Amino acid sequence: MTATYTFDVFSSLDGFGGAGGDWTGYWGKQGPELLDHRLGLYEEEQRMVFGAHTYQLFAQMLADSTEESDVRDPWVTRMRSLPATVVSTTLEGPLDWPDATLADGDAVDVVARLKKESDVPLRSHGSLAMNRALMAAGLVDRVQVTLFPVITGRTGLAPVFKGAADFDLELIGHRTLDGRIQELTYRPTLHA
Repeated sequence: MTATYTFDVFSSLDGFGGAGGDWTGYWGKQGPELLDHRLGLYEEEQRMVFGAHTYQLFAQMLADSTEESDVRDPWVTRMRSLPATVVSTTLEGPLDWPDATLADGDAVDVVARLKKESDVPLRSHGSLAMNRALMAAGLVDRVQVTLFPVITGRTGLAPVFKGAADFDLELIGHRTLDGRIQELTYRPTLHA
């Protein structure tokens, strides 16, 4: 049986995964429903998959935070407790993550192997370039976009789908959180 792989990403309405300027985490739009829902998503046993850059950002962000910081929302703490695979050709161990394995090699090869071997679903939060490559290789089963009600045209960072191939998306789930945030889950297929 092949494990399901979910590319989980936050985005502004104009397609950025983050923003500079005076924007805060979640673009300042988080509410209790979003945070509870995120924790529920991560309660399920699963394996996280990160590219080197995203792993380093998370590890640094958590190292620089305090216990009371928004960075340590319960879902982030839960995510960090899950087993993880960090795909990199440049990092060396040990990793600053409780149950992380470093996988040296091409992400397409590593994730193809994980999908065959894993007894639990696979999930990646962020890791934009890696997940665009995995989508192009047909390895992403679900794209879960949490869409925040902001436009960050001048300050947007990390275009989520910049340089991605063309895909048809089948909507397989949707919900509104805190009356303003949309979570959209799609099944992607390469557009022929």
